[in-house]
Amino acid sequence: MKVYVLQHVHSVENDLEDVKFVGVYSSRDKAEAAIKRLSRAPGFSEAANGFHVDEYQIDKDHWVEGYSVEGREERKRSAV
Repeated sequence: MKVYVLQHVHSVENDLEDVKFVGVYSSRDKAEAAIKRLSRAPGFSEAANGFHVDEYQIDKDHWVEGYSVEGREERKRSAV
């Protein structure tokens, strides 16, 4: 089974991004309908191109590579 995750992303000061998790939908059409509804709302209307729909298979790992935190070692050393 697939689901469709809707997020909204827009740039804020200092090259940072503000990401909002909007919802999970059972079809791409329902996610697109949500975009149409929400694109008129305050905030969303100022960055209407910030909506993104991603398709995910449920019961599956989607981030399997692991991760690292930039600057973690430097913070550990400065805390000692």
